[in-house]
Amino acid sequence: METNGQRRVRRDHLVQENGNTGLSFSVDELDPWTAWAYKPHTISLLFIGACFLIWASGALDPESSEYGDLVTSVKRGVWAMIAVFLAYCLLQAPSTVLIRPHPAIWRLVHGMAVVYLVALTFLLFQKRDDARQFMKFLHPDLGVELPERSYGADCRIYIPENPSSRFKNVYETLFDEFVLAHIFGWWGKAILIRNQPLLWVLSIGFEFMEFTFRHMLPNFNECWWDSIILDILTCNWFGIWAGMHTVRYFDGRTYEWVGISRQPNIIGKVKRTLGQFTPAQWDKDEWHPLLDPWRFIQVLSLCVVFLTVELNTFFLKFCLWIPPRNPVIVYRLILWWLIAIPTIREYNSYLQDRFISKADAEMVGNFLVVQWSGSCFISF
Repeated sequence: METNGQRRVRRDHLVQENGNTGLSFSVDELDPWTAWAYKPHTISLLFIGACFLIWASGALDPESSEYGDLVTSVKRGVWAMIAVFLAYCLLQAPSTVLIRPHPAIWRLVHGMAVVYLVALTFLLFQKRDDARQFMKFLHPDLGVELPERSYGADCRIYIPENPSSRFKNVYETLFDEFVLAHIFGWWGKAILIRNQPLLWVLSIGFEFMEFTFRHMLPNFNECWWDSIILDILTCNWFGIWAGMHTVRYFDGRTYEWVGISRQPNIIGKVKRTLGQFTPAQWDKDEWHPLLDPWRFIQVLSLCVVFLTVELNTFFLKFCLWIPPRNPVIVYRLILWWLIAIPTIREYNSYLQDRFISKADAEMVGNFLVVQWSGSCFISF
C-alpha cells in the first residue's frame, strides 16, 4: 500500500534491512515464543543503555573515590566508548548470511572486528616500546620481555648422555601447548573451509611460512621431525580428520525446524532451544580452484589471507611480548574464529553465485574488507 508516494509496511510483517542485505521475517511464520527477538527494540535499548552509562560514569555519586583516579576514569571511558559502538552495531550493522543463533549476534561480531581494526591502527602509529607498554592496559602481566625459545636447538631424538630422559626433546615437544593448539585449530579450520585438499594446501603452506620467517622468529626454528611428522602428519592430520567428520555429520542431517512452543514436552523444548545454536542449514562449499584462472586467483587470495592471519599471531606475540598462554592471545584467536565464520560463508557464496548482482557484490566486498583488514598489520 502506498500513501503520498511512500510505501507503508503492514504491522504483521517485519522487515529487517541493514546495509544492502535484506532479511525478511513474517511474524506469522515465527514462533510466538521468539517472535519478540526479531522485532526492533531500538528505543528500549537506547533507554536502558543511557541509564547504564549514567550509572557507570559515576554521575549519580560524583564524590565517590572510585571514580576519582585519572587512569581508572580513562579506562572506564574507553570501555564505555567501545560498548556504545558495539550496541550500535548490534542494531544497525550490516547483517550477514547467517541467522543462527540470531542475526544480531553476527552484527555484534562485525562491530568487534571494526574495534579490533581500529585498535591495530592505533598501535601502528606508536613506537614499538610504547606499544609494548600499552599492552599493560589490557593485561597487567604484559610489557615484559619474553625469553627466546627455539625448538630447533637440539634436534636429536635420542639423547644417550641424559639418563633421566633419553627422549627429552620428544617429550618436551609432545607436551607443549602448541600441540593442542594445532589440533583444535585445524578442527576449527576444517569446519570453516569444508574442503580437504584446500586444508592440506594451508597446512603445508604454513610450514613453508615457518621455514621462510625462521630467521625473524626464534619460535619458528623447529626440527625436521617436529615440522613434518608431529605438525603436518600428526596434529594437523588429526585436526583435519576430526573436522571433516564433523562436516560430514552436519551435512548428512535433515533440518526440519519447528518452533519451541510447538514442541510436545519439556525435553523437546530444551533440545529445540539448544538447537538454536546450531546451523539452520549446512551449505556445501564448492571452491573449484581450477575452474578458470580468475577462480584460481580468488581461491589463492583466500589462502594468502588465511596464512597471513595465522602468521600475524606469532608476529604480534613476538613484537608485543605476549606469551602464548596469556588470555589476550586466546581472546584474539576466538575473535578471529568468529570473524571467519560469516566471512568465509559469504566469500564462498559470492564465488558460487555467478549471477550475483552488483549491489550484493559490493556488500560482500565491503564486509570482507572490514573483516580481513586486520591481517595487513604484521609488525611495527
